[in-house]
Amino acid sequence: MTEVNRENSAGNETEEPRVVVRDRRKIDPETGELRRPASEEEAQEVPPVMGTGGPSTGPSAGESTVDDAVAPASDVEQQLAERTADLQRVQAEYANYRKRVERDRELVAHAGKASVVNDLLPLLDDLERAEAHGDLTGAFKAVADKLVTALERAGLESFGKEGDPFDPSVHEAVQHSTSADVSGPTVTSVLRRGYQFGDRVLRPALVGVTDHEPAGPEDRPVGGELPVEDVVGQRSDEQAQQ
Repeated sequence: MTEVNRENSAGNETEEPRVVVRDRRKIDPETGELRRPASEEEAQEVPPVMGTGGPSTGPSAGESTVDDAVAPASDVEQQLAERTADLQRVQAEYANYRKRVERDRELVAHAGKASVVNDLLPLLDDLERAEAHGDLTGAFKAVADKLVTALERAGLESFGKEGDPFDPSVHEAVQHSTSADVSGPTVTSVLRRGYQFGDRVLRPALVGVTDHEPAGPEDRPVGGELPVEDVVGQRSDEQAQQ
């Protein structure tokens, strides 16, 4: 009887079933990377623990029931948030860099065009003088008109006309006079036309300016100042008394 029991126990030890454990954790606890779904062939076969009669049905004493993949999950999420923030910051910096490069490219191109147009201003002055003397006719006039049209299409604008209010930022006064016909500083003659390219003034206009001159008592200032003729008369009386 004893020999039969020994044979049965020996048979149980040799025919004990193997335990198959499938690791279904989505995050690798060692590398912290996402795993692809494991197939049936990739299931790990774990031999039974020595001294047990079969697969364990529950945790043993002192064994944790928490999955090891839960612990590093918060670290992975934090790293993912940091990488996302870094990527967004890099994208914003690259977008600002592209805008700055495009703006600088436009400024350089505009400055180059303005430099070329500025070199052509003496030619425009010659064409204007030729037209004033009646020499701009025929094929010469057609070529001149095409040149002026092309420059205006590129952004060249002329300024400085008789009757415009005097603006020291775009006008350079080389003549000065007074008249009762104007109410303030007014451009009454244009000696050389001014030009601007976009918002940039290439050269100011040389003009003659006429200021307002009081013509009668109605134009006499009320702030305590005397007209020119009263000042001159007062000085004459003072000199006579001396």
